[in-house]
Amino acid sequence: MPTITAALAAFERHLGFPQSRSRTIARRLQEAGILPLGSSGSKPEINDDGFIALFLALAGDTTLHEAAPRVDRLFAMTPGGASLEGAPASIPTARRSLLDLIETALVDEDLPTAIEVVSNFDELAITWPGEIVERFQPTGAIAGHWQVTSHRRACIVTGSAFAKAIRATFSRI
Repeated sequence: MPTITAALAAFERHLGFPQSRSRTIARRLQEAGILPLGSSGSKPEINDDGFIALFLALAGDTTLHEAAPRVDRLFAMTPGGASLEGAPASIPTARRSLLDLIETALVDEDLPTAIEVVSNFDELAITWPGEIVERFQPTGAIAGHWQVTSHRRACIVTGSAFAKAIRATFSRI
């Protein structure tokens, strides 16, 4: 099983998130129970959920005290902010879509061209070839609209860089 340290190194090498800040964010996620603490004599391991949580916290440029609650909110976002109550289970949340990207990257199938995490309000956009965009927003948000009246700040990660970070963490290449 890969360790949190391996994921942090992959994030720095392939996505440009410095380990100095990443370690602090990871620690906050551990304190919130999102990432495992590990046991004495062993390094804490990371699974798919933890990898995605750490990615969202770093790409979302969250403050330390807001990292864990923001990850929870981003995980729960739905396509266009639609309510999934009574909807088929095949309609994914942001969490499910990002977890699917891990599986896709490990078998080297079609990857998105970009993953965009908005930092000044809750939104995630996954852009696929052909300019097809999956936009995830909080339930009840007006689809496709900014949730603030000021400018929009976002971190855009290319699909290939994201896949390289996944492979470096989970494939040990």
